[in-house]
Amino acid sequence: MDQDERLLVERAKSDAEAFGVLYDRYVDEIYRFARARLGNAPAAEDVTADVFVKALRGISRYRDRGRPFSCWLYRIARNAVADHFRHEPVSRQLSDRLPDADTQVEATAIRRLEVDDLWGRVEKLPPQQRVAMTLRFRDDRSAREAAAIMGKSEAAVKLLIYRAVGRLRSQVGVLDDAPARSALAVS
Repeated sequence: MDQDERLLVERAKSDAEAFGVLYDRYVDEIYRFARARLGNAPAAEDVTADVFVKALRGISRYRDRGRPFSCWLYRIARNAVADHFRHEPVSRQLSDRLPDADTQVEATAIRRLEVDDLWGRVEKLPPQQRVAMTLRFRDDRSAREAAAIMGKSEAAVKLLIYRAVGRLRSQVGVLDDAPARSALAVS
């Protein structure tokens, strides 16, 4: 965590405006994280709001451990998503699944099934590989950002992704990296 962010976090412990700056900085990231896991916008909005309410209530107990502040927020988000699944029935809105009028319905449906299948396989990867793949491809993070969030080196994250792609390739018989990467990039 850089010095400016450290100071901002310390100010946010007693200054609502400083917390607002942190909110503005991270709300889109946390929303994307929740949206990718929940599959529907209203639930992701609820979870995102819950994350920041919990962060506001708990920021006085936040301790800098040398990792980016976002790591703390992601941990809260991960727990909030788990709470959502524990307490809410899983439901996907039909409107989230309908293709645009300009696309071919059949092709879109097949593509969505392929992407869902691939992400289902990602969810079964070992935890560190799963997190690396999710941050890199679903959350559209750079390897450097994923490394910071995971508390690992960039090389370690790249190795986790390499191993995960190898596992996925052996499961689905993908001969080329490109189709797997493009399928992972779609959420």
